[in-house]
Amino acid sequence: MRAVIVAMAVAFLVSLFGTPLAIKVFTKLKAGQPIRADGPQMHMGKKGTPTMGGVVFIVATIIAYVAGHIALTTLPSQQIFQVGPTITALVLLGLLVFCGAVGFIDDFLKVRRRHSGGLNKRGKLLGQLLVGATFGVIALYFPSTMLDSTGGRTNSETVGSTTISFIREVSWLDIGKVGSVILFVAVVLSATNGVNLTDGLDGLATGASTMVLGAYALIAFWQYRHWCADPSYVKAGANTYCYAVRDPLEIALIAGAAAGACVGFLWWNTSPARIFMGDTGALALGGLIAGMAMSTRTILLLPIIGGLFVIITMSVVIQIISFRTTGKRVFRMSPLQHHFELAGWSEVNIVVRFWIIAGIGVAMALGLFYSDFLAAVT
Repeated sequence: MRAVIVAMAVAFLVSLFGTPLAIKVFTKLKAGQPIRADGPQMHMGKKGTPTMGGVVFIVATIIAYVAGHIALTTLPSQQIFQVGPTITALVLLGLLVFCGAVGFIDDFLKVRRRHSGGLNKRGKLLGQLLVGATFGVIALYFPSTMLDSTGGRTNSETVGSTTISFIREVSWLDIGKVGSVILFVAVVLSATNGVNLTDGLDGLATGASTMVLGAYALIAFWQYRHWCADPSYVKAGANTYCYAVRDPLEIALIAGAAAGACVGFLWWNTSPARIFMGDTGALALGGLIAGMAMSTRTILLLPIIGGLFVIITMSVVIQIISFRTTGKRVFRMSPLQHHFELAGWSEVNIVVRFWIIAGIGVAMALGLFYSDFLAAVT
């Protein structure tokens, strides 16, 4: 737990004090956010606000990850718990960085062209597919090698699983490695676009992502405390339920670091925002959240824990289907947050109320996760 707390604190401080520096740099580079001409007119006042702020919490998360591992080296040695970098970290931080890189290209083109249209849809989709497929293969085809209780080495878990999971793996839903890589890519695409669509009001996506990542930190740490690879927990003949995941402490550390980095960034991103995360931040957070769902083996829990992202994404889907089939719009404008803007709600009211919805989804997911554990051990 000490390492997770250290990572959160370091990420928060780096993001909190690094964001003003990013504001100055991006302002000097004239990296202002172009505003959609067909968007809500109240957004025109935000024109020129520096974008690409997601770079700050990406860097902060990586620095905090290193700090967390330094904290781990100060703990008493344990039988099987790795203190060095792992494939799990490669997958999770890789998704954070490279999904962010796709978003950075999009943001860069917007700034350069002085237009809200950046990377075209095909190019952005191709980038997301390549990142998802690359890390999906790594997650499914590289099993861990860990010290067992006798000091010998044994092959163990992969980051992802070939079995579809809800709160735990559903044994009869084995889709094989190829199917799991395809699912991995689908989850990355869904999560990155969900967070990206939620971004658009000051602090909305940042606050919601903080809650989701905080929840995954709790889930992963709980899995670490009840880990099947821990011989001190799994005792012969004991009525003990454990989690067959890979490197849960590593997952908790990265999730905690990213949540702390988002809180530090939110200080400057809340209304009125002095900097936007841009697609750089939105795609990075979406990629990391997708990785969290896969690595904690809670894939089907993601639509609940990220309920706000699902609702906002569905508003866009409904709007498109309705307009193309009937020529009528269900909402004044999509994504959903802009509908309420045009209905007269203030930006702060929308953000806070949507945060409440995000919190309800997170609370429901954590409740389901813990109730499953209680049911398993009683």
